Amino acid sequence: MHVSEATPQMLPEITGLLQSQSLPVEDLSEDLNGFLVATDGGSLVGVIGVEIYGNYGLLRSMAVHPDYRNRAIAAALAEALEYRAKNAGVKALYLLTETAQHYFTKKGFSVITRETVPDEVKKSAEFSHVCPVSAIVMTKQLI
Repeated sequence: MHVSEATPQMLPEITGLLQSQSLPVEDLSEDLNGFLVATDGGSLVGVIGVEIYGNYGLLRSMAVHPDYRNRAIAAALAEALEYRAKNAGVKALYLLTETAQHYFTKKGFSVITRETVPDEVKKSAEFSHVCPVSAIVMTKQLI
């Protein structure tokens, strides 16, 4: 398994993986800036992305193909993303989830209220209209 930056040519494959996991794709940027992929023998097996808003990052679109789960692929993707975000000056990561609260709690994220999210992040498509209001908001301090 290899983790690397996503390329625009991977957009159809990434979109397919995210849709298969019922994750939003309508606001994905075509350049996939901030996205990492996990590949196995040239096949896409996982994806994760971060959108940076000033000193804050919005973790989004983490998915692992069902055939590759329980192999620490999500952990490798999250670790690589956190490392890159921290090196880019991101002080804290935020995310919205409907299904992965337990997983992210184990990775050091805490549940918070929407009101405590920085305004820069609240203006993102994820917060403003893509994810439902029922989604759980979580954060992790990086610095």
